[in-house]
Amino acid sequence: MNNQPIGICDSGIGGLTVAKEIINKLPQENIIYLGDTARVPYGVRDRETITKFAKELVNFLINKKVKAIVVACNTISATCLPELQSRSPVPVIGVIKPTVFEVVDNLKSKIIGIIGTRATINSKSYEEEIKKLNNSEIVFSQACPLLVPLAEEGFISHPATKIITKEYLQYFNDKKIDFLILGCTHYPILRNTIQEIIGKSIKIIDPAKPTTKELINILTTNKLLGNNLQPIRHFYFTDITHQTEKTIHIFFEGKFLGEMEKINL
Repeated sequence: MNNQPIGICDSGIGGLTVAKEIINKLPQENIIYLGDTARVPYGVRDRETITKFAKELVNFLINKKVKAIVVACNTISATCLPELQSRSPVPVIGVIKPTVFEVVDNLKSKIIGIIGTRATINSKSYEEEIKKLNNSEIVFSQACPLLVPLAEEGFISHPATKIITKEYLQYFNDKKIDFLILGCTHYPILRNTIQEIIGKSIKIIDPAKPTTKELINILTTNKLLGNNLQPIRHFYFTDITHQTEKTIHIFFEGKFLGEMEKINL
């Protein structure tokens, strides 16, 4: 039994979809979330800068005595995860490998679709991880950059969201995909719209679920599961604006239960 907190970090707010899943599956765990809202987005920056910022996030969480760290950011996971793992005294989990394992190993997929930000899609990180597990998989990827601001604005079922999503997803019309990976932590907010447009026969994969499953496996194996009767959930952000608060409540569907604090790294 270990009642130290689980650390979660992201370049901004999207990682809250992962935090929400972790809270749902591990309700007796203390949580520390760090979102770098002052410097988001990371995807437009070079590898050296992303790595520098990511190390600062991880160092902050390590100093908070966390027992494990979840990097709830596709850009960081795609860019410098091994470097973060090598410098951390506690386990560090990204969102890409657990998601790929879920699709390739457990779901026995044949044709996989991936949507994400330009940075994630251009990195080809999902494709590379998929090929490591099964080189015969067929993968199609599509960048959908406008979905992030739509999610943050709360335009969940707005007509504009449907038009833009349909424009992006028409790329898959003739690809006959079996599964669609949501390769950005913002996208689960728009899941219903994405499902409606891509079709009910295609299974959508939300990285929050396999990532949380991997976290539970690591905590169980290392006997690190907590048992807090009144868990503390502290959410740190490097900038907090009215829009930040609005988006947080959108992501938690008005059920945000945690302390919020602005910090400088």
